[in-house]
Amino acid sequence: MATLKLAAVFAQKQNPHTQIDGGDSLLFTSTAEQTDHLPFASLLLGTSSNFMRFNEDSGIGLYLVSERSPLNKPLSELSTLELPACVGIFPMVANPKIGAAAADRHWRDIHAPLALEVHDAMTHYYQLSVAHRFFGPAWNGLALCCFASERNLREKMYNSAEGKHRIGQDIARFADTQQSPRRVLATVS
Repeated sequence: MATLKLAAVFAQKQNPHTQIDGGDSLLFTSTAEQTDHLPFASLLLGTSSNFMRFNEDSGIGLYLVSERSPLNKPLSELSTLELPACVGIFPMVANPKIGAAAADRHWRDIHAPLALEVHDAMTHYYQLSVAHRFFGPAWNGLALCCFASERNLREKMYNSAEGKHRIGQDIARFADTQQSPRRVLATVS
């Protein structure tokens, strides 16, 4: 089951625009002290119509996304105690050889089961498929790979060297690995 939400990305960790009234929203904030090298420093995800006030002066990008939750409950159904401790956010640009629609189907139908098998230390997994880009980089999705700690994310991302290789090969089938930005490690509140 998928849920439509708005996702706004910002260059700063602490941004007055990340405080939204109304709707259920979650703020993902980079764990890095310096964020200039990252595609974004914070991501706000939610359902409030107040997101529509964001513009190119206040953020990096604004997207309508379809949230899929192949592992765990949808984010909006999690209690504060159930929120993931550390999240690897992977922006994805579709492989131009197959196009955005085929890339999204592959990501959902083939990659998600593989990710659940190989990332066996993952506590939550969400796919934010971009349905509409209001402004910002031309990303087709954001993967949220969640772990119990940043150490687990860094050291237990893959269950084996073979698993890491399989994931890399599969990602190259549906994503443009040269155009997809680097991951952002974040906490959620």
